[in-house]
Amino acid sequence: MSEQETYDYVVVGGGTAGSVIASRLTEDPLVSVAVIEGGPSDVDRPEVLTLRRWLGLLGSELDYDYPTTEQPRGNSHIRHSRARVLGGCSSHNTLISFKPLPSDWAQWVEAGAEGWDAASMDPYYDRLLNNIVAVDEKDRNAIARDFVEAAQQATGVPRVEGFNKKPFADGVGFFDLAYHPEDNKRSSASVAYLHPFLDRPNLRLMLETWAFRLDLDGDRVTGVRVRTADGAEKTVVAAREVIVCAGAVDTPRLLLLSGIGPKDDLEALGLPAVHDLPGVGENLLDHPESVIVWETHGPIPENSAMDSDAGLFVRRDPASPGPDLMFHFYQIPFTDNPERLGYEKPPYGVSMTPNIPKPRSRGRLFLTSADPSVKPALDFRYFTDEEDYDARTLVDGIRIAREIARTEPLASWLKREVCPGPEVTGDEELSEYARKAAHTVYHPAGTCRIGAFDDSMAVVGPDLRVHGLRGVRIADASVFPSIPAVNPMIGVFMVGEKCADLLIRPTNPGVDA
Repeated sequence: MSEQETYDYVVVGGGTAGSVIASRLTEDPLVSVAVIEGGPSDVDRPEVLTLRRWLGLLGSELDYDYPTTEQPRGNSHIRHSRARVLGGCSSHNTLISFKPLPSDWAQWVEAGAEGWDAASMDPYYDRLLNNIVAVDEKDRNAIARDFVEAAQQATGVPRVEGFNKKPFADGVGFFDLAYHPEDNKRSSASVAYLHPFLDRPNLRLMLETWAFRLDLDGDRVTGVRVRTADGAEKTVVAAREVIVCAGAVDTPRLLLLSGIGPKDDLEALGLPAVHDLPGVGENLLDHPESVIVWETHGPIPENSAMDSDAGLFVRRDPASPGPDLMFHFYQIPFTDNPERLGYEKPPYGVSMTPNIPKPRSRGRLFLTSADPSVKPALDFRYFTDEEDYDARTLVDGIRIAREIARTEPLASWLKREVCPGPEVTGDEELSEYARKAAHTVYHPAGTCRIGAFDDSMAVVGPDLRVHGLRGVRIADASVFPSIPAVNPMIGVFMVGEKCADLLIRPTNPGVDA
Protein backbone atom coordinates (compact mmCIF):
# COMPACT_ATOMS: atom_id res chain seq x y z
CA MET A 1 0.00 0.00 0.00
CA SER A 2 1.38 3.38 -1.01
CA GLU A 3 2.04 5.99 1.65
CA GLN A 4 0.05 8.58 -0.28
CA GLU A 5 -2.87 8.72 -2.69
CA THR A 6 -4.16 11.81 -4.47
CA TYR A 7 -7.69 12.68 -5.60
CA ASP A 8 -9.39 15.89 -6.63
CA TYR A 9 -11.73 15.75 -3.66
CA VAL A 10 -11.54 13.79 -0.42
CA VAL A 11 -14.84 13.26 1.39
CA VAL A 12 -14.48 12.27 5.05
CA GLY A 13 -17.53 10.17 5.92
CA GLY A 14 -19.66 8.08 3.58
CA GLY A 15 -22.84 8.95 5.44
CA THR A 16 -25.95 11.00 4.84
CA ALA A 17 -24.31 14.07 3.30
CA GLY A 18 -21.04 12.48 2.21
CA SER A 19 -22.80 9.97 -0.05
CA VAL A 20 -24.69 12.80 -1.75
CA ILE A 21 -21.56 14.88 -2.36
CA ALA A 22 -19.48 11.98 -3.66
CA SER A 23 -22.26 10.91 -6.01
CA ARG A 24 -22.81 14.40 -7.39
CA LEU A 25 -19.10 15.17 -7.85
CA THR A 26 -18.41 11.91 -9.69
CA GLU A 27 -21.12 12.67 -12.24
CA ASP A 28 -18.23 14.47 -13.94
CA PRO A 29 -15.95 11.66 -15.22
CA LEU A 30 -12.95 14.00 -15.10
CA VAL A 31 -13.27 14.51 -11.34
CA SER A 32 -11.80 11.93 -8.94
CA VAL A 33 -13.25 11.48 -5.45
CA ALA A 34 -12.16 9.38 -2.49
CA VAL A 35 -14.66 8.64 0.28
CA ILE A 36 -13.13 7.75 3.65
CA GLU A 37 -15.63 5.66 5.61
CA GLY A 38 -14.85 4.18 9.01
CA GLY A 39 -17.31 1.31 8.65
CA PRO A 40 -17.95 -1.50 6.17
CA SER A 41 -20.22 -1.50 3.15
CA ASP A 42 -23.97 -1.98 3.56
CA VAL A 43 -24.24 -3.89 0.30
CA ASP A 44 -25.82 -7.34 0.79
CA ARG A 45 -26.35 -6.74 4.51
CA PRO A 46 -30.05 -7.37 5.19
CA GLU A 47 -29.71 -6.41 8.86
CA VAL A 48 -28.84 -2.90 7.63
CA LEU A 49 -30.93 -2.65 4.48
CA THR A 50 -34.18 -3.88 6.08
CA LEU A 51 -35.77 -0.86 7.73
CA ARG A 52 -37.73 -2.72 10.39
CA ARG A 53 -34.52 -4.19 11.80
CA TRP A 54 -33.22 -0.75 12.86
CA LEU A 55 -33.44 -1.38 16.60
CA GLY A 56 -31.00 -4.29 16.30
CA LEU A 57 -28.31 -1.92 15.02
CA LEU A 58 -28.21 0.15 18.20
CA GLY A 59 -25.21 -0.88 20.27
CA SER A 60 -24.06 -3.36 17.61
CA GLU A 61 -20.66 -3.63 15.92
CA LEU A 62 -21.97 -1.04 13.45
CA ASP A 63 -22.47 1.59 16.17
CA TYR A 64 -19.82 3.96 17.54
CA ASP A 65 -22.00 4.17 20.67
CA TYR A 66 -20.95 7.42 22.34
CA PRO A 67 -21.74 7.91 26.05
CA THR A 68 -23.09 11.08 27.63
CA THR A 69 -21.37 12.93 30.45
CA GLU A 70 -23.05 13.30 33.84
CA GLN A 71 -26.36 15.16 33.40
CA PRO A 72 -27.46 16.59 36.76
CA ARG A 73 -30.96 17.44 35.50
CA GLY A 74 -31.36 14.64 32.98
CA ASN A 75 -30.45 11.06 32.19
CA SER A 76 -26.73 10.39 32.38
CA HIS A 77 -27.05 6.92 30.83
CA ILE A 78 -28.02 7.97 27.30
CA ARG A 79 -25.98 6.26 24.60
CA HIS A 80 -25.70 8.22 21.37
CA SER A 81 -25.78 5.82 18.47
CA ARG A 82 -23.65 6.93 15.51
CA ALA A 83 -23.55 4.56 12.57
CA ARG A 84 -20.32 2.83 11.55
CA VAL A 85 -21.41 1.71 8.08
CA LEU A 86 -21.72 3.10 4.57
CA GLY A 87 -24.73 5.41 4.43
CA GLY A 88 -24.09 6.64 7.96
CA CYS A 89 -27.09 7.23 10.15
CA SER A 90 -29.43 6.91 7.17
CA SER A 91 -28.40 3.24 7.30
CA HIS A 92 -29.23 3.13 11.02
CA ASN A 93 -32.27 5.26 11.70
CA THR A 94 -36.02 5.05 11.09
CA LEU A 95 -35.81 7.15 7.89
CA ILE A 96 -38.61 9.48 9.01
CA SER A 97 -38.44 12.16 6.33
CA PHE A 98 -39.41 15.79 6.87
CA LYS A 99 -38.35 18.71 4.75
CA PRO A 100 -37.31 21.44 7.22
CA LEU A 101 -39.99 24.06 7.74
CA PRO A 102 -39.63 27.62 6.39
CA SER A 103 -39.29 28.84 9.99
CA ASP A 104 -36.35 26.47 10.47
CA TRP A 105 -34.45 27.95 7.53
CA ALA A 106 -35.40 31.46 8.69
CA GLN A 107 -33.51 30.81 11.93
CA TRP A 108 -30.45 29.86 9.88
CA VAL A 109 -30.60 33.15 7.99
CA GLU A 110 -30.95 35.03 11.28
CA ALA A 111 -27.79 33.23 12.45
CA GLY A 112 -25.87 34.56 9.45
CA ALA A 113 -26.45 31.81 6.88
CA GLU A 114 -27.16 34.08 3.94
CA GLY A 115 -28.63 32.16 1.01
CA TRP A 116 -30.06 29.38 3.18
CA ASP A 117 -33.66 30.64 3.29
CA ALA A 118 -36.55 28.32 2.43
CA ALA A 119 -36.99 29.71 -1.07
CA SER A 120 -33.34 28.95 -1.83
CA MET A 121 -33.26 25.58 -0.08
CA ASP A 122 -36.59 23.95 -0.94
CA PRO A 123 -35.58 23.16 -4.56
CA TYR A 124 -32.86 20.87 -3.20
CA TYR A 125 -35.59 18.70 -1.70
CA ASP A 126 -36.94 18.13 -5.20
CA ARG A 127 -33.49 16.91 -6.32
CA LEU A 128 -33.22 14.15 -3.74
CA LEU A 129 -32.77 10.68 -5.20
CA ASN A 130 -34.32 8.90 -2.24
CA ASN A 131 -37.70 7.19 -2.54
CA ILE A 132 -39.66 9.33 -0.06
CA VAL A 133 -43.21 8.06 0.29
CA ALA A 134 -45.96 7.94 2.89
CA VAL A 135 -46.16 4.84 5.09
CA ASP A 136 -47.81 2.26 2.87
CA GLU A 137 -51.40 1.22 3.59
CA LYS A 138 -50.33 -2.36 4.28
CA ASP A 139 -47.89 -1.06 6.94
CA ARG A 140 -50.49 1.06 8.78
CA ASN A 141 -51.04 -0.88 11.95
CA ALA A 142 -54.58 -0.83 13.37
CA ILE A 143 -53.50 0.65 16.71
CA ALA A 144 -51.45 3.34 14.93
CA ARG A 145 -54.55 4.23 12.91
CA ASP A 146 -56.52 4.52 16.13
CA PHE A 147 -53.81 6.67 17.69
CA VAL A 148 -54.14 9.09 14.76
CA GLU A 149 -57.91 9.23 15.22
CA ALA A 150 -57.73 9.67 18.99
CA ALA A 151 -55.00 12.32 18.79
CA GLN A 152 -57.05 14.34 16.35
CA GLN A 153 -60.10 14.14 18.59
CA ALA A 154 -58.19 14.96 21.79
CA THR A 155 -56.08 17.85 20.49
CA GLY A 156 -58.12 19.28 17.64
CA VAL A 157 -55.15 19.36 15.26
CA PRO A 158 -55.77 18.54 11.60
CA ARG A 159 -55.11 15.11 10.15
CA VAL A 160 -52.22 15.30 7.70
CA GLU A 161 -51.65 12.99 4.75
CA GLY A 162 -48.21 13.95 3.49
CA PHE A 163 -46.36 16.25 5.90
CA ASN A 164 -44.04 17.37 3.09
CA LYS A 165 -46.79 18.69 0.83
CA LYS A 166 -46.94 22.08 2.54
CA PRO A 167 -45.62 23.74 5.71
CA PHE A 168 -47.51 22.96 8.91
CA ALA A 169 -47.65 24.19 12.48
CA ASP A 170 -49.52 21.20 13.89
CA GLY A 171 -51.07 17.97 12.72
CA VAL A 172 -51.25 14.21 13.19
CA GLY A 173 -50.77 11.43 10.71
CA PHE A 174 -48.52 8.77 9.26
CA PHE A 175 -44.99 9.83 8.41
CA ASP A 176 -43.24 10.00 5.08
CA LEU A 177 -40.34 7.53 5.02
CA ALA A 178 -37.37 7.04 2.72
CA TYR A 179 -38.07 3.39 2.00
CA HIS A 180 -39.36 0.89 -0.54
CA PRO A 181 -42.67 -0.40 0.84
CA GLU A 182 -42.76 -3.50 -1.33
CA ASP A 183 -39.86 -5.14 0.51
CA ASN A 184 -39.25 -2.79 3.48
CA LYS A 185 -35.83 -1.87 2.14
CA ARG A 186 -34.12 1.39 2.99
CA SER A 187 -33.73 4.23 0.54
CA SER A 188 -30.75 5.50 2.50
CA ALA A 189 -27.99 7.81 1.34
CA SER A 190 -25.85 4.89 0.23
CA VAL A 191 -28.71 3.01 -1.45
CA ALA A 192 -29.94 6.05 -3.37
CA TYR A 193 -26.69 7.88 -4.09
CA LEU A 194 -23.89 5.29 -4.17
CA HIS A 195 -25.17 1.78 -4.92
CA PRO A 196 -26.19 2.59 -8.52
CA PHE A 197 -22.80 4.15 -9.22
CA LEU A 198 -20.27 1.90 -7.51
CA ASP A 199 -18.71 1.06 -10.87
CA ARG A 200 -17.70 4.66 -11.58
CA PRO A 201 -13.92 4.54 -12.13
CA ASN A 202 -13.52 8.01 -10.59
CA LEU A 203 -15.13 6.96 -7.28
CA ARG A 204 -12.91 5.35 -4.67
CA LEU A 205 -14.54 4.02 -1.50
CA MET A 206 -12.03 3.55 1.30
CA LEU A 207 -14.02 1.39 3.72
CA GLU A 208 -13.09 0.56 7.32
CA THR A 209 -10.66 3.44 7.11
CA TRP A 210 -10.58 5.98 9.91
CA ALA A 211 -9.60 9.63 9.44
CA PHE A 212 -7.77 10.89 12.51
CA ARG A 213 -6.06 14.11 11.36
CA LEU A 214 -6.28 16.79 8.71
CA ASP A 215 -2.95 17.77 7.19
CA LEU A 216 -2.29 21.48 6.81
CA ASP A 217 0.23 23.55 4.91
CA GLY A 218 -0.07 26.97 6.47
CA ASP A 219 -3.75 27.87 6.31
CA ARG A 220 -4.58 25.28 3.66
CA VAL A 221 -5.86 21.77 4.37
CA THR A 222 -4.04 19.51 1.92
CA GLY A 223 -5.27 16.06 2.85
CA VAL A 224 -6.31 13.57 5.48
CA ARG A 225 -4.25 11.19 7.56
CA VAL A 226 -6.02 7.81 7.85
CA ARG A 227 -5.62 4.43 9.48
CA THR A 228 -6.89 1.29 7.76
CA ALA A 229 -8.38 -1.82 9.35
CA ASP A 230 -4.97 -3.55 9.41
CA GLY A 231 -3.42 -0.62 11.30
CA ALA A 232 -1.53 0.87 8.37
CA GLU A 233 -1.41 4.65 8.05
CA LYS A 234 -1.26 6.83 4.96
CA THR A 235 -2.16 10.26 3.67
CA VAL A 236 -5.01 10.88 1.25
CA VAL A 237 -4.24 14.11 -0.58
CA ALA A 238 -6.91 16.44 -1.94
CA ALA A 239 -5.78 18.33 -5.03
CA ARG A 240 -8.84 20.59 -4.73
CA GLU A 241 -10.69 20.29 -1.41
CA VAL A 242 -11.41 18.14 1.61
CA ILE A 243 -15.09 17.95 2.55
CA VAL A 244 -15.65 16.77 6.13
CA CYS A 245 -18.98 14.94 6.51
CA ALA A 246 -18.27 12.87 9.61
CA GLY A 247 -21.31 14.09 11.58
CA ALA A 248 -21.93 16.29 14.58
CA VAL A 249 -19.71 14.14 16.81
CA ASP A 250 -16.80 13.07 14.63
CA THR A 251 -16.44 16.24 12.56
CA PRO A 252 -15.55 18.46 15.55
CA ARG A 253 -13.53 15.57 16.97
CA LEU A 254 -11.44 15.44 13.76
CA LEU A 255 -10.93 19.19 13.74
CA LEU A 256 -9.84 19.22 17.38
CA LEU A 257 -7.42 16.35 16.86
CA SER A 258 -6.00 18.35 13.95
CA GLY A 259 -5.34 21.37 16.18
CA ILE A 260 -8.36 23.32 14.91
CA GLY A 261 -10.49 24.60 17.78
CA PRO A 262 -10.33 26.52 21.07
CA LYS A 263 -6.65 27.32 21.59
CA ASP A 264 -6.60 27.00 25.39
CA ASP A 265 -8.42 23.66 25.36
CA LEU A 266 -6.08 22.22 22.75
CA GLU A 267 -2.92 23.33 24.52
CA ALA A 268 -4.21 21.97 27.83
CA LEU A 269 -4.26 18.52 26.21
CA GLY A 270 -0.82 18.93 24.64
CA LEU A 271 -2.23 19.39 21.15
CA PRO A 272 -0.67 22.11 18.99
CA ALA A 273 -3.17 24.90 18.34
CA VAL A 274 -2.74 25.16 14.59
CA HIS A 275 -5.84 27.34 14.09
CA ASP A 276 -7.68 28.99 16.98
CA LEU A 277 -11.40 28.51 16.30
CA PRO A 278 -13.38 28.77 19.56
CA GLY A 279 -16.73 27.55 18.18
CA VAL A 280 -15.58 24.01 17.40
CA GLY A 281 -17.55 21.66 19.66
CA GLU A 282 -19.84 24.36 21.05
CA ASN A 283 -23.62 24.68 20.43
CA LEU A 284 -24.27 20.95 20.83
CA LEU A 285 -27.96 20.36 20.10
CA ASP A 286 -30.37 17.44 20.32
CA HIS A 287 -34.08 16.59 20.33
CA PRO A 288 -34.55 15.06 23.81
CA GLU A 289 -37.79 13.27 24.50
CA SER A 290 -39.39 11.34 27.32
CA VAL A 291 -41.73 8.37 27.23
CA ILE A 292 -45.10 7.24 28.54
CA VAL A 293 -45.85 3.52 28.31
CA TRP A 294 -49.16 1.67 28.41
CA GLU A 295 -49.79 -2.04 28.65
CA THR A 296 -52.29 -3.23 26.05
CA HIS A 297 -54.93 -5.90 26.62
CA GLY A 298 -52.97 -8.28 24.43
CA PRO A 299 -50.68 -8.44 21.44
CA ILE A 300 -51.18 -5.90 18.70
CA PRO A 301 -50.98 -6.56 14.94
CA GLU A 302 -47.44 -6.91 13.68
CA ASN A 303 -47.71 -5.11 10.33
CA SER A 304 -45.57 -1.98 10.45
CA ALA A 305 -42.91 -0.14 8.48
CA MET A 306 -40.63 0.35 11.50
CA ASP A 307 -42.77 0.34 14.71
CA SER A 308 -43.03 4.14 14.94
CA ASP A 309 -44.96 5.02 11.81
CA ALA A 310 -47.21 7.86 13.00
CA GLY A 311 -46.81 11.00 15.03
CA LEU A 312 -48.35 14.19 16.33
CA PHE A 313 -47.24 17.82 16.22
CA VAL A 314 -48.79 20.40 18.55
CA ARG A 315 -48.37 24.17 18.68
CA ARG A 316 -49.04 25.24 22.25
CA ASP A 317 -47.85 28.82 21.75
CA PRO A 318 -49.86 30.60 19.03
CA ALA A 319 -46.90 32.92 18.49
CA SER A 320 -44.64 30.02 17.55
CA PRO A 321 -44.04 29.80 13.76
CA GLY A 322 -44.05 26.01 13.94
CA PRO A 323 -44.80 23.10 16.28
CA ASP A 324 -43.41 23.30 19.80
CA LEU A 325 -44.28 19.75 20.95
CA MET A 326 -44.03 16.50 19.03
CA PHE A 327 -44.86 12.84 19.72
CA HIS A 328 -43.69 9.63 18.13
CA PHE A 329 -46.16 6.77 18.62
CA TYR A 330 -44.33 3.49 19.19
CA GLN A 331 -46.16 0.21 18.67
CA ILE A 332 -43.84 -1.34 21.25
CA PRO A 333 -43.35 -0.73 25.01
CA PHE A 334 -40.24 1.44 24.88
CA THR A 335 -38.98 0.97 28.44
CA ASP A 336 -35.16 0.99 28.21
CA ASN A 337 -34.78 4.05 30.44
CA PRO A 338 -37.83 3.55 32.72
CA GLU A 339 -36.54 0.07 33.61
CA ARG A 340 -33.45 1.77 35.04
CA LEU A 341 -35.82 3.71 37.30
CA GLY A 342 -37.47 0.52 38.56
CA TYR A 343 -40.35 0.11 36.11
CA GLU A 344 -41.08 -3.25 34.52
CA LYS A 345 -41.60 -3.87 30.84
CA PRO A 346 -45.14 -5.11 30.12
CA PRO A 347 -45.61 -8.17 27.90
CA TYR A 348 -47.51 -6.08 25.35
CA GLY A 349 -47.69 -2.34 25.07
CA VAL A 350 -47.32 0.95 23.25
CA SER A 351 -45.54 4.22 23.95
CA MET A 352 -45.89 7.92 23.27
CA THR A 353 -42.75 10.01 23.34
CA PRO A 354 -43.17 13.76 23.95
CA ASN A 355 -40.33 15.46 22.11
CA ILE A 356 -39.00 19.05 22.21
CA PRO A 357 -38.88 20.38 18.62
CA LYS A 358 -37.02 23.57 19.55
CA PRO A 359 -34.99 22.85 22.71
CA ARG A 360 -33.35 25.83 24.38
CA SER A 361 -30.58 24.01 26.26
CA ARG A 362 -27.18 24.04 24.60
CA GLY A 363 -24.31 21.65 25.25
CA ARG A 364 -20.71 21.14 24.31
CA LEU A 365 -18.45 18.46 22.83
CA PHE A 366 -14.80 18.37 23.88
CA LEU A 367 -11.76 16.12 23.97
CA THR A 368 -10.48 14.62 27.20
CA SER A 369 -7.28 13.24 25.67
CA ALA A 370 -4.94 13.86 22.76
CA ASP A 371 -5.18 10.14 21.96
CA PRO A 372 -7.34 9.82 18.82
CA SER A 373 -8.76 6.50 20.05
CA VAL A 374 -10.36 8.09 23.13
CA LYS A 375 -14.00 9.03 22.54
CA PRO A 376 -14.91 12.69 22.97
CA ALA A 377 -17.07 13.91 25.83
CA LEU A 378 -20.65 14.80 24.94
CA ASP A 379 -22.17 17.17 27.48
CA PHE A 380 -25.64 18.02 26.15
CA ARG A 381 -26.55 19.96 29.31
CA TYR A 382 -30.08 18.62 28.99
CA PHE A 383 -32.80 20.68 30.72
CA THR A 384 -30.47 23.48 31.78
CA ASP A 385 -32.12 26.41 29.99
CA GLU A 386 -32.79 29.28 32.36
CA GLU A 387 -36.57 29.37 31.86
CA ASP A 388 -36.89 25.57 32.31
CA TYR A 389 -38.70 25.58 28.97
CA ASP A 390 -37.43 22.15 27.93
CA ALA A 391 -38.58 20.36 31.08
CA ARG A 392 -41.95 22.14 31.07
CA THR A 393 -42.48 21.05 27.46
CA LEU A 394 -42.16 17.40 28.46
CA VAL A 395 -44.58 17.85 31.37
CA ASP A 396 -47.14 19.30 28.98
CA GLY A 397 -46.44 16.38 26.68
CA ILE A 398 -47.24 13.79 29.34
CA ARG A 399 -50.53 15.51 30.11
CA ILE A 400 -51.49 15.66 26.42
CA ALA A 401 -50.51 12.02 25.93
CA ARG A 402 -52.79 11.00 28.79
CA GLU A 403 -55.68 12.87 27.16
CA ILE A 404 -55.09 10.98 23.95
CA ALA A 405 -54.93 7.66 25.83
CA ARG A 406 -58.33 8.38 27.37
CA THR A 407 -59.86 9.04 23.95
CA GLU A 408 -61.45 6.45 21.71
CA PRO A 409 -60.69 4.55 19.61
CA LEU A 410 -57.25 4.26 21.28
CA ALA A 411 -58.58 3.94 24.84
CA SER A 412 -60.09 0.49 24.21
CA TRP A 413 -56.67 -0.96 23.40
CA LEU A 414 -55.06 0.15 26.68
CA LYS A 415 -55.12 -1.85 29.90
CA ARG A 416 -53.13 0.44 32.21
CA GLU A 417 -50.49 3.15 32.26
CA VAL A 418 -47.21 1.50 33.22
CA CYS A 419 -44.94 4.52 33.54
CA PRO A 420 -44.84 7.03 35.00
CA GLY A 421 -48.13 5.60 36.34
CA PRO A 422 -51.48 7.33 36.95
CA GLU A 423 -50.56 8.21 40.54
CA VAL A 424 -47.83 10.61 39.28
CA THR A 425 -49.74 13.83 38.68
CA GLY A 426 -47.92 16.88 40.07
CA ASP A 427 -45.77 19.13 37.90
CA GLU A 428 -42.62 18.50 39.95
CA GLU A 429 -43.14 14.72 40.00
CA LEU A 430 -43.84 14.62 36.29
CA SER A 431 -40.81 16.77 35.55
CA GLU A 432 -38.56 14.54 37.65
CA TYR A 433 -39.80 11.43 35.86
CA ALA A 434 -39.72 12.99 32.39
CA ARG A 435 -36.14 14.19 32.78
CA LYS A 436 -34.79 10.97 34.34
CA ALA A 437 -36.54 8.77 31.76
CA ALA A 438 -35.54 11.02 28.87
CA HIS A 439 -33.73 9.58 25.92
CA THR A 440 -32.38 10.77 22.60
CA VAL A 441 -33.74 10.27 19.12
CA TYR A 442 -30.16 10.49 17.85
CA HIS A 443 -30.25 14.01 16.41
CA PRO A 444 -26.98 15.60 17.59
CA ALA A 445 -26.23 18.78 15.66
CA GLY A 446 -24.69 22.21 15.80
CA THR A 447 -21.09 21.59 16.84
CA CYS A 448 -19.48 23.40 13.85
CA ARG A 449 -22.25 25.86 13.21
CA ILE A 450 -22.70 28.05 10.18
CA GLY A 451 -22.59 31.80 10.65
CA ALA A 452 -21.48 35.12 9.23
CA PHE A 453 -17.81 35.64 8.50
CA ASP A 454 -17.47 38.07 11.41
CA ASP A 455 -19.13 35.71 13.91
CA SER A 456 -16.33 34.58 16.23
CA MET A 457 -18.24 31.47 17.37
CA ALA A 458 -19.22 30.29 13.88
CA VAL A 459 -17.05 27.56 12.38
CA VAL A 460 -18.15 27.72 8.74
CA GLY A 461 -19.54 30.48 6.56
CA PRO A 462 -22.54 30.30 4.25
CA ASP A 463 -20.25 28.68 1.63
CA LEU A 464 -19.49 25.90 4.19
CA ARG A 465 -15.78 26.81 4.16
CA VAL A 466 -14.11 26.66 7.57
CA HIS A 467 -13.42 30.20 8.77
CA GLY A 468 -9.80 31.15 8.29
CA LEU A 469 -8.79 28.04 6.37
CA ARG A 470 -8.57 27.13 2.70
CA GLY A 471 -9.22 23.79 1.02
CA VAL A 472 -11.75 22.47 3.53
CA ARG A 473 -15.53 22.58 3.97
CA ILE A 474 -17.94 20.92 6.35
CA ALA A 475 -21.27 19.46 5.26
CA ASP A 476 -23.28 17.54 7.85
CA ALA A 477 -25.51 18.18 10.86
CA SER A 478 -22.66 19.87 12.70
CA VAL A 479 -23.20 23.03 10.62
CA PHE A 480 -26.78 23.47 11.88
CA PRO A 481 -26.93 26.76 13.85
CA SER A 482 -30.30 25.66 15.24
CA ILE A 483 -32.08 22.34 15.09
CA PRO A 484 -35.13 21.92 12.84
CA ALA A 485 -38.47 21.38 14.54
CA VAL A 486 -38.74 18.14 12.57
CA ASN A 487 -36.52 15.07 12.17
CA PRO A 488 -33.31 16.48 10.64
CA MET A 489 -32.22 13.76 8.19
CA ILE A 490 -33.70 15.40 5.09
CA GLY A 491 -32.08 18.66 6.13
CA VAL A 492 -28.71 16.87 6.08
CA PHE A 493 -29.42 15.50 2.60
CA MET A 494 -30.21 19.05 1.48
CA VAL A 495 -26.97 20.34 3.02
CA GLY A 496 -25.18 17.69 0.96
CA GLU A 497 -26.92 18.77 -2.25
CA LYS A 498 -26.18 22.42 -1.50
CA CYS A 499 -22.52 21.66 -0.81
CA ALA A 500 -22.20 19.75 -4.08
CA ASP A 501 -23.69 22.76 -5.85
CA LEU A 502 -21.21 25.09 -4.18
CA LEU A 503 -18.36 22.87 -5.36
CA ILE A 504 -19.62 22.33 -8.90
CA ARG A 505 -20.96 25.86 -9.51
CA PRO A 506 -18.98 27.99 -7.05
CA THR A 507 -19.76 31.36 -8.64
CA ASN A 508 -23.49 30.82 -9.06
CA PRO A 509 -24.81 27.98 -6.92
CA GLY A 510 -28.43 27.04 -7.29
CA VAL A 511 -30.38 24.13 -8.64
CA ASP A 512 -31.31 26.01 -11.80
CA ALA A 513 -27.85 27.37 -12.48
